[in-house]
Amino acid sequence: MSDVSEDTKPVIVLVRPQLGENIGKAARAMLNFGLTEMRLVEPRDGWPNPAAGPAASGADIILERAQVCSSTAEAVADCAHVYATTVRKRGVTKPVLTPEEAAREIPAQPGRSAIIFGPERSGLETEDVALARAIVTVPINPDFGSLNLAQAVILLAYECSKHADLVQPTQEELLPPAPQEELEGLIAHLESLLEPRGYFRPETRREATSRTLRTVLTKPAWNHLEVRTLRGVLSALERQIKP
Repeated sequence: MSDVSEDTKPVIVLVRPQLGENIGKAARAMLNFGLTEMRLVEPRDGWPNPAAGPAASGADIILERAQVCSSTAEAVADCAHVYATTVRKRGVTKPVLTPEEAAREIPAQPGRSAIIFGPERSGLETEDVALARAIVTVPINPDFGSLNLAQAVILLAYECSKHADLVQPTQEELLPPAPQEELEGLIAHLESLLEPRGYFRPETRREATSRTLRTVLTKPAWNHLEVRTLRGVLSALERQIKP
């Protein structure tokens, strides 16, 4: 993992956001993936917005620290690298990057970076996109290319998190494969139950049948708890079989 400082994390700029709920959801997405600085450009319903808090689901620190700006230019004034998220062509010729490519660039270059997102209904205006050094977009259904604001934020935030020191949620630790001795015991136990029922007949096929059975049982790389469980299953069947 790379050492990513706060200064190399991008600022998230929401340009003229319309719904407080979407601002809150964007804040939640940011904090999920380690981004902490939000700037709001002319939020339609003013700021603070009482609808944002519940939608943030605990990411209140993002909302409390959010900076309100009067223009997109003001919001990105201290940023050397600005990325505009849009799926539309707006007559501005700029490099077009995927979220993954942008997220890889951001921590590797000097100076602050900002990612700007447009209002829910219309997206970024040409003047907003003109401030950016690159456009960030994703392959999307051409017949339905509209992303929810929070969805767009989470796409970029997730990609940026790949270059940050975030912790993978705890996963159940995998046990090592059982030692060969335990596996041999399982195979022998199963064969002892199959032998009196003629499973290995005809005798000419016995060796091949036994080899195939062994292959089936060794492929999964059972751990010792799994082998013990299977032995318990065989023992239970054995008790039922005995007269």
